Order: sequence, then structure tokens, then C-alpha cells
Amino acid sequence: MQSSSVTWIAPSLDTETETVRVAPLNIEAEQALLGAIFRNNLAHSRVADFLEPDHFGNAVHGRIYAAICKLIERGQVANPVTLKNLFDQDGALAEIGGAQYLARLAEAAVTIINAEDYGRRIHDLYLRRQLIGLGEDVVNDAFRHDLDDPALIQIERAEQNLFNLASTGQAEGGLRRLDSALKDALDMAEAAFKRDGRTVGVASGFVDMDKKLGGLHPSDLIILAGRPSMGKTSLATNIAFNAAKAYIEGVGADGRKTAEDGAVIGFFSLEMSAEQLATRILAEESGVSSDRIRRGDVRREDFDKFVAASQRLATVPLYIDDTPALSVAALRTRARRLKRQQGLGMIVIDYLQLLRPSGSGRGSENRVQEISEITRGLKAIAKELDVPVLALSQLSRQVEQREDKRPQLADLRESGSIEQDADVVMFIFREEYYLSRAEPTRRPDEGDDKFNDRHDRWRERCEQTFGMAEVIIAKQRHGPIGIVKLHFEAETTKFDNFIGAENLPAAY
Repeated sequence: MQSSSVTWIAPSLDTETETVRVAPLNIEAEQALLGAIFRNNLAHSRVADFLEPDHFGNAVHGRIYAAICKLIERGQVANPVTLKNLFDQDGALAEIGGAQYLARLAEAAVTIINAEDYGRRIHDLYLRRQLIGLGEDVVNDAFRHDLDDPALIQIERAEQNLFNLASTGQAEGGLRRLDSALKDALDMAEAAFKRDGRTVGVASGFVDMDKKLGGLHPSDLIILAGRPSMGKTSLATNIAFNAAKAYIEGVGADGRKTAEDGAVIGFFSLEMSAEQLATRILAEESGVSSDRIRRGDVRREDFDKFVAASQRLATVPLYIDDTPALSVAALRTRARRLKRQQGLGMIVIDYLQLLRPSGSGRGSENRVQEISEITRGLKAIAKELDVPVLALSQLSRQVEQREDKRPQLADLRESGSIEQDADVVMFIFREEYYLSRAEPTRRPDEGDDKFNDRHDRWRERCEQTFGMAEVIIAKQRHGPIGIVKLHFEAETTKFDNFIGAENLPAAY
């Protein structure tokens, strides 16, 4: 990000004079670094990971550094002799002594030991100059009265620019030794061992699902897909609520909030309002039908349940954003703010196809490209914030054309990039939904016995599938695929652990 200006004119108390503040830079540090690299090209490796030519406050020094980088990348030696011809015709360099200036840089250098310190000082001053420019832009935009650029959009843009600057300003990172990565892996395994559910990530609250997935892992993009009325939103709400309800706050070594168990949840609902989601959670916790709550068909004793449930829910760290047509950039900004303020542990998005790609003001694009951009953006958010992102997705209608209505990866709607970018793909399927709408009718010339036999088989199948749901784990980078059975209670839109006949206590 380039700033529009690097000079700030601050008003003085004396109205006849103005104080001119020059943007911060350190010419001596830049000269010392360039000289150190000339003396020994190995010094370049100490700063190459984070220092770029445009980080130099002096433009000529930036061009010299760019030329040094180019030569070293080619395997050549970078010194005043090899750079002399390149800068012989440089007018800006001629003003400060021409090619002889390169020799003076090398002669003035004493040691390369402090090369990294010089580089980080140059980098820090670059960030300060960018902050000054960003601040100027914010002030100028706020003074400019533009009906198409309201204050809230300006705030969002300023946060986005700050984040971009923070991202490009990271001087850490890069390659890590294996033993360092192994330590992190062992720490994660130890944390999982200490938890009751033995989960590495955020526990879903469903025993069989957590056994298959090991919880929802940080930096993973998890897709939960299904046809309408299968219960996608209900399951996502249950997972989010279970994780938030289990949240236990801890403090990390750096003094920041951490989750010893559970997670702080950011729920972005692009389809349902916050009130509708709250109604579902209230129904789940109180045991009163969500349909009855919505219609106001409640009894006096139900209000006692509501009060008790509300008291339990008051401390649950579940934050809902029901802004429609949210862009990926805006979602990232709000999630980043929540993580900074509350310690975000998981993001839920309902649902993916209602998101807008960043910068969609360019005009309508191919829908497949838009979905690809959205999924890449969500995966980037998961990695950047180091939290699992659970995104709901619609399935194409081709599911309805098959006799077996169980979804497959090929049914993911509008883009194969959903399957490609996701770390986990799960489908929700309730056979009961289809069976209840497929009651047999008498065929022409069909006898009573044959029709009754078909109808009895249908009714028996309905009874077998009543209240049953399947979560089909069709893709998982870190573990096995398979089917997890859950119990679904339609009245309260609540999923729960399924207890099969094999898990029931033996009868004596």
C-alpha cells in the first residue's frame, strides 16, 4: 500500500506559522545496511525475508537495494564494481556523487553483524510512514462529503487498509525448522489429551462426529452442505451453541485470552435474522417448540422455562451478525475485530452462496469464479485468524433426480472449488423428509393385498427413520470419511447424539 503523502502539516498555536513535520526515515541506517551487504553479500540473507526496495525512505537507496537483490538472486556478486555500469546513467545517483557513492557506502561499512537490526529499523520506519499516509487519507475522506461513501464504509475501508498494512508489515514468519513445528504438534496433542472429548480442535458437542473429526480444527474450512429443509442451519446452530456453552476462558503466555475448552463463536447469518436464530436456541434450551414460540402459542409455565433458559444463555459467548449480502472483506474485518476484542474461536457462515466476493463492485462476474473467490477468501480467513470456519452450502437439484437422495461431492452447487478449497466436506441427510412425502398411492389394476403390502413397508420404513439424521463426511484431509448418525427433534430443531440399539443397556 502506497501512501498519498508522507508530510503532515500540523497547525500551530501561532496562527501565522505552521509546524512542518518530516516523515520519519533514517538515512544512516539505510547507508549502513547497503554498505554491509556490499562488504559481504551474506548480509542480504538476514533481511531478504522482510525487507523490500520500497521500504527505503530514500528512493535511490531503494533502487540500489533492488539491484543488489536482482544480482544475488542470479547467483552473482553484488558490489560497487558490478553495479557501477547500472548506475552510471542514473541522474538521481549522479546528484549525490554518481557511482563513487556506491564505493563510499562499502568503505563506510564496518561490520555485517548489525545488518538485521538496520533492516528492521528501516522496515519499522516504512510502516510509520505508511501509517501517516493512511491517517491522512482517513482525515481527507472524512472531510469530503460524498453521499456514496458513508462513514460506516469509510470505517470499514480504514480497518481493511490497516489490516493490509499489518499483513504486509509482518517481519516474522518464513521457513521453520521441523523441531519447532513438532513442538507445536505435541502441544496440540497434549491439549487434546487433557480434554474430556479428546479433541484437537473445537468440539462440536456430538460424540460420534468428534470421534471422526477430532473436533473442528483451527485454520480449517469446513463445508456443511445439504438440500433445503435438511437441517443445515439447525445443525450449525447446535454446533455453535454447544461450543459456546462449553467455553472456558484461559490466559496464554502472551497475556491474551485463550480457550481452555469450547470457543467464542462469530455467527454470520445472511439468511435468517438474529431474532430467528435466538428463537431456535431458546427453543433448544427450554424444550418449547420454536414454532409455538414464533406464533405466541405458549403457556404460563413456558415463561418459567424461558426465564431459566435465558439466565443460562446470558453468559454464552455467541455473537450474531445478520447483515445481508455481506462481502468476504467485510466479514474478515468484523471477525478480526471480534478476535481482537473477545478472543474469537470459531466462525459460522449461513450460507456461502449469499456472500459477496471482495470488491464485487466491479460488476457481475461468472458465478463459478465468484464462488471460487469466496471459498479462497474463507480459507484465507481461517488461516489468518487460526480458527475453524464452518460454512453452510446449498446443493444442486440433481440430488432430487436420483432414487438414492444421499448427497455426493459432485452435488456441491456452482463450483468445484468448494470441494477443492475445503478441508472437510459434510452433508446432512434426513431420509424421513423424503419418505414422509412419498406415501404410496394405488396403482391401476393393483389389488388390495399388494397395495397394502407396499403401504405397510413404507410405514415401517418411516418408523425406522423417524427422528434420524445422517451426517455424511465425504472429505476430510486429516482423517477418515464415513457416516455419523444423529437424532433430530423437529419441534425444537435440535440435533442430539444418536443412541442405537447396540448402545442400550442389556435387558435382564
